Amino acid sequence: MDLPSENAAAETSTARRKTDPARAAKLFEQSATIMAQLRAPGGCPWDREQTFDTIRKYTLEEAYEVFDAIERRDFPHLEEELGDLLLQVLFYAEMAANEGQFTIADVLDHLNRKLIRRHPHVFGEAASKAAGNEANVDAAVEGSSAAVLRNWEEIKQAEKRKKPANTNEQSQPASRLDGVQRAMPALAEAAKLGAKAQKSGFDWQSWRDLLPKLEEETRELEAEAASEDPARKPAVEAELGDLLFTVVNLGRHLGVDAEMALRGCNLRFRERFREMERAASRPLEEHLPDELEALWAQAKQKLGAGHNVDGADRNC
Repeated sequence: MDLPSENAAAETSTARRKTDPARAAKLFEQSATIMAQLRAPGGCPWDREQTFDTIRKYTLEEAYEVFDAIERRDFPHLEEELGDLLLQVLFYAEMAANEGQFTIADVLDHLNRKLIRRHPHVFGEAASKAAGNEANVDAAVEGSSAAVLRNWEEIKQAEKRKKPANTNEQSQPASRLDGVQRAMPALAEAAKLGAKAQKSGFDWQSWRDLLPKLEEETRELEAEAASEDPARKPAVEAELGDLLFTVVNLGRHLGVDAEMALRGCNLRFRERFREMERAASRPLEEHLPDELEALWAQAKQKLGAGHNVDGADRNC
């Protein structure tokens, strides 16, 4: 298999800013071929051992790395991270092919049909209907993004009515929480679940009412973790989940997005830890706990709280 040289790739990246479908198709074919070879007999032992469950955590990591590169407008890094995210797609598709479920070609066909189906204002109503659109929408959007979104939602709803229901979902009674997608970050899902439940009157009256609940969940977590029995790990995980769910809903009552709050905390921790390393006269691991605590306090005082009101939490 002949791959383009690094110099040729570099020249192409600087000389071309317009998508070349033919070149993209050739390179995508190479990627799919490489992935198939990695999973084939005689391929890579590690790749052959992976399953949907073992790979899924890497998918989240790669998605967040893409998110980070976008935030920093680091386009060279974004180019690389998008490739890593695409690798996840190729990996899942090849595993599915190995199990006789579907192939990467089926994934692409599904995507292409969806794009054409949901863009009648671009590809024409006839093409949209040929791709499966059964909604009656006005394709003359006249440059209106709002009109595009209305059509998109109508077409999407028509697709849902046509799609056969999941057998597991069919056995379950309908719930107002069904509208909250599982395919979203856990913190965001928790906030939306709490907000949906609130509409039924099932919620805390005030953010102050959540403080005793935090104490309760902390005590329950402490009780499970105190046993130090490995068999209790699922119970510890469940109690930690309860504690996190309560914290997220406290944020909801305070009008604070838990995901963004934690990202801000993570950034402050990075900056303060870096300052600890800079201020230390020797490697941090050679310091006693009291010395590390003093370095942390010094870093926190030097850098400031990073927000309007300094939190009492040591880590953030």
